[in-house]
Amino acid sequence: MSHVLADGTTATVPPAAVVLVPVGSVEQHGPHLPLDTDTVIADAVARRAAELADRAEVVVAPPISYGASGEHQTFTGTSSIGTDALRTVLVELTRSVRTWAARVVYVNGHGGNLQALEAAVGQLTAEGHDVAWVACAADRPDLHAGRTETSLMLHLRPEGVRLERAEAGNTASLRELMPQLRAGGVGAVSANGVLGDPSGASAAEGKHMLEHMAGKVAAALGTST
Repeated sequence: MSHVLADGTTATVPPAAVVLVPVGSVEQHGPHLPLDTDTVIADAVARRAAELADRAEVVVAPPISYGASGEHQTFTGTSSIGTDALRTVLVELTRSVRTWAARVVYVNGHGGNLQALEAAVGQLTAEGHDVAWVACAADRPDLHAGRTETSLMLHLRPEGVRLERAEAGNTASLRELMPQLRAGGVGAVSANGVLGDPSGASAAEGKHMLEHMAGKVAAALGTST
């Protein structure tokens, strides 16, 4: 059974569909990870969550690849649409999908999207839509382009990981970094764009993380895994 919405036709969309929409970004992920890392992870988590849910009505829409990544803008390759534009995309997409779907759940892979997600879901809920968002959340993750994301990408798209370029960045906690991050973005606290240390990353660890993250999303849909 395929849970991929775009693989179907208008005649095969399940009634009372629950639509998972991955939300990612196109932004720097240090010198060793691809720019679409957040999108790849969000899409994989959503697809695996749909498999774990094992319900015919759960389908995964194509991802929203561009997000709010202004904090990474000093790094080449970062392509951001900003919070306001992302909020509008989320609102309009939900209104459209909800004409035929019972529920929309956004599966978020990038922390910078939170403000847009919270604002959009709040507005849409007030309009009467059944909509929510969930995070791709690992236990004790590092902040950005460290061991967590490197392990996930070694599992999901190993050919895209340049391990020979991997290096540690700023390993301080988010609480310690937040004042400088707010003032000057990631470039103010990390010359290489990494917040963490990719050392020790492995595909096996990434596979375990993916199962854990997808299990949380499936559970949020009201299923047992």
